[in-house]
Amino acid sequence: MTDTVAQSTRREFLPFNPPLIEEEEIQEVVATLRSPWITTGPKTKRFEEEFSAYLKAPGALALNSCTAAMHVALACLDLERGAEVITTPMTFAATANVIEHVGAKPVLVDVEPDTLNIDPAKVEAAITPRTRALLPVHYTGHPAERDVLEAIARRYNLTMIEDAAHALPARFRGQPIGSGQNPVAFSFYATKNLTTAEGGMLTAGPDFLERARIMALHGMSRDAWKRYDKGGSWRYEIVAPGFKYNLTDVASAIGLWQLRKLERFHQRRLEIVEAYGQAFGAEEALEPPVKRAHVDHAWHLYVLRLRPELLRIGRDRFIDELTRRNIGTSVHFIPLHVHPYYRDKYGYAPTDFPVAFSNFERLLSLPLHPGLTDQDVSDVIDAVLDVVQTYRR
Repeated sequence: MTDTVAQSTRREFLPFNPPLIEEEEIQEVVATLRSPWITTGPKTKRFEEEFSAYLKAPGALALNSCTAAMHVALACLDLERGAEVITTPMTFAATANVIEHVGAKPVLVDVEPDTLNIDPAKVEAAITPRTRALLPVHYTGHPAERDVLEAIARRYNLTMIEDAAHALPARFRGQPIGSGQNPVAFSFYATKNLTTAEGGMLTAGPDFLERARIMALHGMSRDAWKRYDKGGSWRYEIVAPGFKYNLTDVASAIGLWQLRKLERFHQRRLEIVEAYGQAFGAEEALEPPVKRAHVDHAWHLYVLRLRPELLRIGRDRFIDELTRRNIGTSVHFIPLHVHPYYRDKYGYAPTDFPVAFSNFERLLSLPLHPGLTDQDVSDVIDAVLDVVQTYRR
């Protein structure tokens, strides 16, 4: 049989996940540029306060990335060299990189087959006398089983740091992710549900954040903007070898308006997810993502899994076919243990984490952002179903 590939009916390429920046953000940035403060200052402080209030968090610290938030949180634990931190292979490299940066060892455990979140049963089995922390990831915005993980952390006297890069505004059993006392790291990268172009936030209890705030700005005993404000003092002390991780007022100006629009943005995501689910749910060659009943999914990503036994092409060719139909996609993620650094350092084979690896080989992320029109969504659906029909086994 000769394959006949349909020509795309979409004339322009649909980018995978561009940011939605509107006039309010632009005007707020312009006003900031005309003000005395463009680096960390009063708008960043207000962004922290409004973000904390939105999540009902005990406090928030604005940083220049989620990577910085996780790094600062780990640095505040004063881990001894060789300490172990348990995390998932189904994440971006930053999650494990920051563990390496503090001289600790990332210990990977496999994921659940449905959510692709870290498997709590495997977490407990991986704990050793050197384990000091858990670093679960709320994959795609679906919260991990944090009550079980929190109970494990308490039982073994571990700190739980949550990678919530995807998880705004997710809830677990009615509670917003980031509303607890433990450290939780958020991302405001350009593709995220709320963006500041680059940026992040760390939520935690007040004592932890006090230490984190010092570590995030050179280990200085006094915030820079307070030093230069009216009545401020030029004196400061370096009390720790900290980092340069502060978020600017220019970035916070974007974040303030993005936060105010987050519910509207999220509602549009839900509408798109509903449309995708109706279209793909009855197609036996496709496996739509799941949502457990006790969570509110942030829907940062819509990860579709192929059933390769029902198709004559694999995931990579499927993506190529969507590109030919002018639909942008991505893959989240290449598991950590197959990247050369982690593979070679720790001697991993692809099948060491079979659930993560086998799912990676058959998944792709479809466009999902509030800027999608109904026609865009229809184009994505038509293209996916056309590829399935063309290459059905």
